Amino acid sequence: MEPFEDVYDRYFRDVFRFAYSMCGDAHTAEDIAQETFFKALRQMDSFRGECSVKSWLFQIARNDYLSRCRRDKRLTSLEDAPEPVQTGSMEERLLDRESAMELHRRLHRLPEPYREVFSLRVFGELSFADIGELFGKSDSWARVTFYRARCKLKEEST
Repeated sequence: MEPFEDVYDRYFRDVFRFAYSMCGDAHTAEDIAQETFFKALRQMDSFRGECSVKSWLFQIARNDYLSRCRRDKRLTSLEDAPEPVQTGSMEERLLDRESAMELHRRLHRLPEPYREVFSLRVFGELSFADIGELFGKSDSWARVTFYRARCKLKEEST
């Protein structure tokens, strides 16, 4: 495995985006990302290379998020997410924000595992093999689940 500093530099942004896609809150996502790397540092000896480093970090982040949800007994709503800093004209920003929020609302209504597989693929940029590995399934299962999630999102938009 490469030096921990290189792992941190290479994957922190990805882990943060993945955590943000799950919780919808920048502060919580940053806490999850930091905790992920803290746990990864402590568990580096247990990493056997059975999956990619990115998948391993995402699994740690996912477990941390689920633990937080169990502890808090609630999921953070996407409507509570802070407004992103945007550029462009006011009209462009309004259209982008409205369409993005509508997509997030539809995504938030998807049942599991569709929501998580879609988030892992789109926001986390994981391969289908990595997604399947996270769920203990095949990459074909991940492809089909992602395809069905996309279909469900499209159906809801019509």
